[in-house]
Order: sequence, then C-alpha cells, then structure tokens
Amino acid sequence: MRNQGARSGCCPDVGAAWWGKAGRIPSFLLQHQHEAVECGVVFAAFKGHESPLRHRATLASCSSGGHAIWWTVEASSAAEALAFLPFYVAERTTATSVTQVDIP
Repeated sequence: MRNQGARSGCCPDVGAAWWGKAGRIPSFLLQHQHEAVECGVVFAAFKGHESPLRHRATLASCSSGGHAIWWTVEASSAAEALAFLPFYVAERTTATSVTQVDIP
C-alpha cells in the first residue's frame, strides 16, 4: 500500500509526437525589406494601424544600412501573420512558417 499511486502523474498514454502539437498556434517569421529612402514611411505606417507589434522591440538592420526588419508572430496562417502589419509594410514582407528547435 505504501507505493500506491507512486507512478501517477507520469507521462501520458498518448505518444510524444501528438503531445507537443496539441493546441499549438503556428509561428511565422515576418521579414520586411525596404529601400533607405522608405525608412520614415515604413515606421510612420504603424501610427495608423492597430497592431500588437506596436511599441515592442524587434530586430532591424536600418541603422547598419541593411533596411530589413524581422518579427516573430503567432498566427493561424501566413495571411493572418501579415495582417499584423500595415498594408504598405505587409506588401513588402514575406511570412515564413517556423518552429523552435534545439541545436545540439
């Protein structure tokens, strides 16, 4: 009787492949590219667009001359991911489905 339920709460009967995917929302890497003369327009475009990406830090290469911006977002589709961006920015952006991996 002492060990009754000792293994309870252990790994579920469902295989690990399914367990990790349940309810997962896909992630997308948004990569935006623009010309140097467009920097001001790109940043100003966000002022008239409600987005959870506003007022958050992200990666950009504008100050080093690359004029690209990257965001990682969760969305059910590439179209939904692009909808986080103002139209002017979205039409110059690619959305790539990505997953997090552990590097050995």
